[in-house]
Amino acid sequence: MRKQLLTLPVLALTLAACGSGTSTSDTSTSDSATKPAATQAATVKSDPKLCTDMGPQTPRDISTVSGKNLMEFAMAPSYTEMNLCNIHTHTNAEHKGPGFSVFVNNSESGGYACNDAKDLTAEELRDPMDGKGAYKGVKPGDTIEVHWVHTSCDVEPGEGLGSCLTDTCTDPLLRVEAQVFLVVNDPENALDFTTMDYKGKSAAGFQQAGTIPSNTGTPVVFRGSTTGPSYDQSTCSPMKVTWSVRPNCARVDISSLHKWAAEGNVFKETKSHGVRQLVTAPELLSPITQ
Repeated sequence: MRKQLLTLPVLALTLAACGSGTSTSDTSTSDSATKPAATQAATVKSDPKLCTDMGPQTPRDISTVSGKNLMEFAMAPSYTEMNLCNIHTHTNAEHKGPGFSVFVNNSESGGYACNDAKDLTAEELRDPMDGKGAYKGVKPGDTIEVHWVHTSCDVEPGEGLGSCLTDTCTDPLLRVEAQVFLVVNDPENALDFTTMDYKGKSAAGFQQAGTIPSNTGTPVVFRGSTTGPSYDQSTCSPMKVTWSVRPNCARVDISSLHKWAAEGNVFKETKSHGVRQLVTAPELLSPITQ
């Protein structure tokens, strides 16, 4: 089993890239972003600059179990046996799954949308904040992917992914619990995001979120990396992360996201971040064996 040790400054910098990026108001694109998805995928698969020495990468299509990157590292235990260290969101979904397979675009404001986003009612799409809510980069009708990041280090949850390590714990096991949500205006029926926050909860000695949805299908678990728009298929993340991605969307109320930001969450999150485009090259994907 190959493992990579990094010094604390390097690790902190690398981890920060996972939650970095712009909100969805940033619509800048590269030349490759203008190509159709199929054409772009074919291009990158044959690109000799694929960073195959970095280990398996993320995000991916969780419906596809094949992969040619056989670099192994220790899988993290269940998140209930680890400390929650960070929560952040991306708009749209970075992963592609059965319930979120609608391609948006190739920019860092792109990714995938929930399949039923087109079926929302006018009331569900109404913005009660008229674009002035405390949590930026989201509005009713958007899809977001939420990452609950967990670490084997003995830490308290905090700002940025550098909170997942310490001076004496620089090479932790990392696990991300990922859930994709359709953002709606529906305080009575949609989920309240503040209940999924960290509010000092401890269970069996581990820091934990209030709740993480468990009724959106069996999670797909695999080896990968950190994400965020700083990376692509030629600039890869060296971090080794165990991912657990649920296959179907849930619905979350827009007002609860604004409340999460307005009340001052411990993560100091006030905006939804950009996405890393889907990793499609088999050489960069681990095989899923579960």
